[in-house]
Amino acid sequence: MPVDQGLAELSDNLLFVATLCYVVAMLGYAAEFAFGRRAPRTATALPPIAGGSVDTLPAGVGSGELSGRRTSRRSWAGGVGRASVAVTVLGWGLHVGSVVTRGLSVDRVPWGNMYEYSSVLALAAVSTFLFLLTRQPIRYLGALVMLPVVVQLGIASTALYAPAKPLIPALNSYWLKIHTSAAVLSSGIFMFAFAATVLYLVKDRSERRTGGSSRGALGHLPAAAAIDRVAYRTTAFAFPIWTFAVIAGAIWAGEAWGKYWQWDPKETWAFITWVVYAGYLHARATAGWKGRRAAIVGVVGFVALMFCYYGVNIWIPGLHSYADI
Repeated sequence: MPVDQGLAELSDNLLFVATLCYVVAMLGYAAEFAFGRRAPRTATALPPIAGGSVDTLPAGVGSGELSGRRTSRRSWAGGVGRASVAVTVLGWGLHVGSVVTRGLSVDRVPWGNMYEYSSVLALAAVSTFLFLLTRQPIRYLGALVMLPVVVQLGIASTALYAPAKPLIPALNSYWLKIHTSAAVLSSGIFMFAFAATVLYLVKDRSERRTGGSSRGALGHLPAAAAIDRVAYRTTAFAFPIWTFAVIAGAIWAGEAWGKYWQWDPKETWAFITWVVYAGYLHARATAGWKGRRAAIVGVVGFVALMFCYYGVNIWIPGLHSYADI
């Protein structure tokens, strides 16, 4: 089927605008994080009075102007945070439109090359964030979720860009819909979990240094343990989907090449990624690993996942090297 160039161009334009929305949202989340509410002070120091000494009054006594400024700052930052969510939703809608029009332009699923896969992976990460945001207050994760999404889309639109075209014969299979959709969905959720893990490590370090009460911009975040639970639960949700993706890939390999497993670089790194995340979940469930040790394993798992995607496809030759299509 010939490519509908009009829809293909529309898809590219929608993705460009969606990326701009994500950048604006990322800056907004960062502004809310930096200038949002702080832990209230318990006392206010007054300047010396001629002939007297420095007096200290309870908060709220003679400090109305300072309290008003703090309230105004919190209100401003909260408004920026809410606006950032609206911009994220707008970007998500444009992103969905980009993916749909890309698929319609070539009459196939829109994840047949690295450019398309990267776009859908980023969409899965944003979708995870927005879905969880409807269920719990995790807006504090916005900047750290948007950052890898923007980087992913930037790389996709430049170094990995590929014009719309039909699938190569090796990918023209119904297993592309099954195996790859599971892989991209789980990867997007893992990306969200990675953002939560990084923030947990930063928050935990701050709590350790200050004896449990973080200062500055980290002071208004939930406790490190709460952030750790978000990372753990999303990783636990994504892991079975990744497991299914690996199994489906092996079945597809058996149909296409006559062998379910050949230790091809992509298969090997997909398995390494599975082992690392399985170790992460197993350690937390049986050995009681929580906190920094488990978080470091989670970070290693995401690094393995990204190498499985970028490293194998671009630098390591193999049956799954699709960087040039």
